[in-house]
Amino acid sequence: MALPLGIFLGGSVTAIPVVTGVAEGVSHQKKQNEEAANQTRMIKFNMLISCDSDDELADEVDNGILVLRHDKAWIVPRDKTNKPIPPVQNIQPPLHAFAGFYIQYPDDNRNPPERGLVSTISDDPPMLNWIYIDRRTFEAKYGNRTASIEHIVGEWDWTEDESGVILDGWEGFVAVDEGDGEGTAWGAEGLRWALYFDANDDGLKGKRKKGQKMFEVVLERRLQSEEEQLKQMQEAEKKMQVKSAGDLKTQFTAPAAERKRNVWGRKD
Repeated sequence: MALPLGIFLGGSVTAIPVVTGVAEGVSHQKKQNEEAANQTRMIKFNMLISCDSDDELADEVDNGILVLRHDKAWIVPRDKTNKPIPPVQNIQPPLHAFAGFYIQYPDDNRNPPERGLVSTISDDPPMLNWIYIDRRTFEAKYGNRTASIEHIVGEWDWTEDESGVILDGWEGFVAVDEGDGEGTAWGAEGLRWALYFDANDDGLKGKRKKGQKMFEVVLERRLQSEEEQLKQMQEAEKKMQVKSAGDLKTQFTAPAAERKRNVWGRKD
């Protein structure tokens, strides 16, 4: 079901439709998380990538930006305005850059509760998903609560100076080359560098193929300006107004079970 979630915007809260699990997280946070009053954690940010390696291939990762595609997190180059540069022109829909914030993950079985991380996954409709690490592969992925709950969903945090992103207390992120020399697993889209978390601090032993390139990377928080966030919200509202009939209208008027199917294409 799509419900309104407040995105912190210069001291005010603006509503956008999001999935049930994230909305539940807001309510849970207000009641049980001491950080509920610390709305700076709800300021949206992008993730810029830096890579300190002398390897020539590392240039494809350094000064990049994190994008979300095919249920995974990828690293691609960025332009001077911090917009993703697609590896191949005319990719449709356009690559969507991570744009998210911290919020408590809604799971009563996690004690103590864990701070999660969410991001928009599309602009039309504006929708949020949880960012998580697959327990089997250590890939950085995104999905709804059902997809994420059995995996590593936190504790996400920032570095002491609030400039970087950490998970479980450290910066264990790596970029893994998923190209095959002639293309990638995603064919014509040209995506090559996938984000992983080296959870065991062993160079992803047993998680990557022999000879597969890997670089340590740093995820840098780039806070979105009030103007950027306001523009996004205005564009989202316009799209919702235009779609006065059809799927978006159904999300708000159908019974709960039907609304879930409309958002995800299946019951969650």
